[in-house]
Amino acid sequence: MTIRSFLATLTAFLATFAVFSYADHAEQAGFFEEVTILGNQERLEAVTGSAHLLSDDDLEIFEYADIQRILRTVPGVSVQVEDGYGLRPNIGIRGVPTERSARVVLLEDNVLVAPAPYSASSAYYFPTMGRMYNVEVVKGPSAITQGPNTVGGAVNFVSTPIPKATEGKVNLEVGSDSTTRSHVVYGSTHESGFGFMLETHQWKSDGYQKIDRSNNDTGLDVEDYMLKLAYAPDDSRHAVEFKYQYAQQNSNQSYLGLTDSDFSNDPYRRYGLSDLDNIATEHNQFILRYEFSISEKARIAATAYENTHKRSWFKTEKFDIDTDVTTDFDSWFDIVQGINRGLTLGGLSSSDLQAILDGGDTPDNTSIQLRDNNREYYSRGVQVKLDWDLSGDSVQHKLEMGIRHHEDEEDRLQQDFFYAQQNGSLVFLSANALGDAGNRVQQAKATSLYVHDTITFGDWVLTPGLRYEDIDLQRARYNDGAQRSFRDSRKNHIAVLLPGFGALYHINDQLTILGGAHKGFSTPSNEPDVKEEESVNYEVGARYQNGTLSAELVGFYNDYENILGTCTASSGSNCDPGDTSNGGKAMVRGVEFTMSNVYEIGRDISMPLSLVYSHTHSEFDSSFSDTEFFGSVTKGDVIPYIPENQLALSLGLEMNRWAMNAAMSYVDEVCTKPSCNAYEKTESSTTLDLVVSRQVNDDLGIYCRLENATSEENIVGRQPYGARPNKARTATVGMRLAF
Repeated sequence: MTIRSFLATLTAFLATFAVFSYADHAEQAGFFEEVTILGNQERLEAVTGSAHLLSDDDLEIFEYADIQRILRTVPGVSVQVEDGYGLRPNIGIRGVPTERSARVVLLEDNVLVAPAPYSASSAYYFPTMGRMYNVEVVKGPSAITQGPNTVGGAVNFVSTPIPKATEGKVNLEVGSDSTTRSHVVYGSTHESGFGFMLETHQWKSDGYQKIDRSNNDTGLDVEDYMLKLAYAPDDSRHAVEFKYQYAQQNSNQSYLGLTDSDFSNDPYRRYGLSDLDNIATEHNQFILRYEFSISEKARIAATAYENTHKRSWFKTEKFDIDTDVTTDFDSWFDIVQGINRGLTLGGLSSSDLQAILDGGDTPDNTSIQLRDNNREYYSRGVQVKLDWDLSGDSVQHKLEMGIRHHEDEEDRLQQDFFYAQQNGSLVFLSANALGDAGNRVQQAKATSLYVHDTITFGDWVLTPGLRYEDIDLQRARYNDGAQRSFRDSRKNHIAVLLPGFGALYHINDQLTILGGAHKGFSTPSNEPDVKEEESVNYEVGARYQNGTLSAELVGFYNDYENILGTCTASSGSNCDPGDTSNGGKAMVRGVEFTMSNVYEIGRDISMPLSLVYSHTHSEFDSSFSDTEFFGSVTKGDVIPYIPENQLALSLGLEMNRWAMNAAMSYVDEVCTKPSCNAYEKTESSTTLDLVVSRQVNDDLGIYCRLENATSEENIVGRQPYGARPNKARTATVGMRLAF
């Protein structure tokens, strides 16, 4: 029996079994605190830096499967929209570049989850948001316990925990574009201390875009399965937990966007040239945890983990022009921009190129290049953490120390294929040898250590911390598809010490002030002449809590000594994906504000309200040219894809068993390149989502969600290759069954 058939059988078993039992928001058994950074709201309020926890109650309101919509509610987080579903989101925190979330520490259950977080940190795998229980975002000095990248912060996705009772859950959705989604969970913990949980999340859609002259859809098919086993008797000092998670995805996603004129006519059009574009992925995660209580004041936990990931993204890559005219304009990004500007590229006028986009025959001296971006990854390691309470009568010391040895690898073996366009269809011409478009293995070995102390005395909380990263990076290239004929290699080594310090002072029971500073760091590539990214980061702010009313205001300043540009195919730059380039000095400063309250406006009627606002200003502090990623930069140019203003407002009305909620988000236009001409900007966008839910009884709830209710059509991205729209207006009806 194959893995897929086994998991399909398991899904059917779950769907049958879950009808019998589930109580949502169950009390967790076992290792729940071990897989979190913040843990709960009470611990969050004592954090000396900026940190945010999205609980299961928060996530249940809209039942989003798209992480991009969820993170809009966290201040200081920017998202570059690409596919509209959040399959491979581009996330930045406090001004770090967003491309493939490469500079943000991504974790699932407190374990690094990017396919190769040191050697190839671009997140071509992203956890399935629809099955997550909590989301944690930490920034500033409070992120010193996470690494390797510490400039912006970390996002930890907490998966569904094993429940203490026998429980189950079914969540089913149907919606626009033939979209269906199901989430099924079943678990139990026996009085002997043995617990288990089975879970699956299934998501399918035909997509909201249409391909010219094609019967193919632009949708997705995602399957995700998880098994957890635990043994933690109440009378034992030992506990162990095992997790296995498997996910596969098949989606007809493309890097090819639209010209501005075509976007204006139909933003949800896709050129027929992208008809064959498809990505297939397969992901496995294994986690084994062991915990030993040394005493009432000391606890040690060890975690061994391995992630493996495979992807094959067959997509339109270049437009090959065989001509005597010297040209560098062969990428679709350059061609789309050339059409926007009315340029002649490679001997072809903008009208000639537009005719090809519209389905015209390709000239004899040209071809459409498609590339099988085929890569395999592994990420494995062991991490050990010691929690030690050294508190005395007047001063509390809660010491946390950790060490991690980690190894990861990206194996890239790619191939180019060539097509002509005839009578509006792609016709195969030829293929190059396996490995001609990328034939290399890059690896990393890293040892990291950290110590973090929480000192509490009187009205003060102090959190000094120190992190050390020692990283070896290397790359080997080969001449043949079997990777037996060696071509060349290169190496890079980084060792860095990262101090941090945070402080919190309780003015009274409601008002707290906080501040801190830490050294920021991001891993470079294996190029010997590329330095690591370094910065000094500061923040200061205040929190207010009075009953249901809470507010936080934080100002931050990131002073980059050397900002890195990381090349990805998704950046649309003419560079070698995976390489990094030195970007010199830069500055990011901003203000983050959050406020929430629940207003009681009548008998059994309440109105929850929340407001999140972020203001971020970024600029380069030096001029430079000829970098592969940033291009030519003039002092004062902005850092790409960082919106100056973002606003998220949510308002609800809850009465008896009914709830109505509205979520509005606003994002400024951004520059996609430092030079930022008319065709290197997105458009500002305002998105309104609505949901109405009815709790029929204690076990059954139904809801109706409308995303992009006002049907806004904005250019929200220009990378990789052209203007890209926000997700179209989408209606969904769902039900939650819990026993």
